[in-house]
Amino acid sequence: MNRLDRLTAILIHLQTKRVVRAQELADRFTISLRTVYRDIRSLEEAGVPVGAEAGVGYFLTDYHLPPVMFTNAEASALVFGGKLVEKWGDESVQTAFESALFKIKSVLKRPDQEHLDDLAPHVAVHKPNLREPYVGGLLNTLQHAIAQHHVLAICYQAGYTDTETRREVEPVGLYHYGMVWHLIAYCRTRQDYRDFRVDRIRELVDTGRPFARQERLSLREYLDQMRRPDMPVVNVSVSFTKKAARFVQEHRYMWGFQREEDLGDRVRMHLCTPYLEGLGRWLLSYGDSVTIEAPDQLRTLMQALTEELFAHYMPVEETLLT
Repeated sequence: MNRLDRLTAILIHLQTKRVVRAQELADRFTISLRTVYRDIRSLEEAGVPVGAEAGVGYFLTDYHLPPVMFTNAEASALVFGGKLVEKWGDESVQTAFESALFKIKSVLKRPDQEHLDDLAPHVAVHKPNLREPYVGGLLNTLQHAIAQHHVLAICYQAGYTDTETRREVEPVGLYHYGMVWHLIAYCRTRQDYRDFRVDRIRELVDTGRPFARQERLSLREYLDQMRRPDMPVVNVSVSFTKKAARFVQEHRYMWGFQREEDLGDRVRMHLCTPYLEGLGRWLLSYGDSVTIEAPDQLRTLMQALTEELFAHYMPVEETLLT
């Protein structure tokens, strides 16, 4: 990116927040803090009213750029975003995104508009029909409560017992994994942080009552904490055939994926998990396409699981003979 484009991008970035830290600009544009200071000074010399608060960051005072035109690549990225929202959002988010996309398309040049219309039918996102669609604008209500730090009253259905409980929670954030959205929140009933699957929330009410956000973990802090559980973890090394390795890319993260090595006709994966039996049962589904390299504890477990499976499917006459 040349300097003129970077100055324009910095100006746009300053418009997105009340205050922007110098380090944030340095990280985004991969430049030094000294370069950031020089660029800000250049904007000031050009007449842009950039304010600064010592130890906090920069801000704009009564200044706004006219509508910014999108590049062809930026416009194409909107199509990808729209396809993801269409499959993994609920109706409230889909409607809002569609409205925003129409507004954005209205300021595009005619060739870019036609480019989006031509591209859209050729991009698709698959979503397995494993979950009921979210109802009642859940995601928009959750997003609003998270941003405003409002207490939520929910009716939640447990996964195994189908028992419904009512509780008040302080929302921390939304996290998507396992093909479903999860609400991470501090539960006032349990007096601890809990992970609520959004598709199991049967009723949701934003009480409008604020809670002290500074007393709770951020979403990033919560996720970092979950990656360091108190229970002991086991380092695992397994190798897959190249054909099988293609099908484990998403699910491997559920078992603490660390890294992989290309062995030619096989792929070695290093995992770290406290749930060794669960990992073993998952690996069992890949049959002879997976080889346990370490630890011996997992190899022994796999042998026991295989014997259990064999005994279950042994013909009745052979069972009687034994």
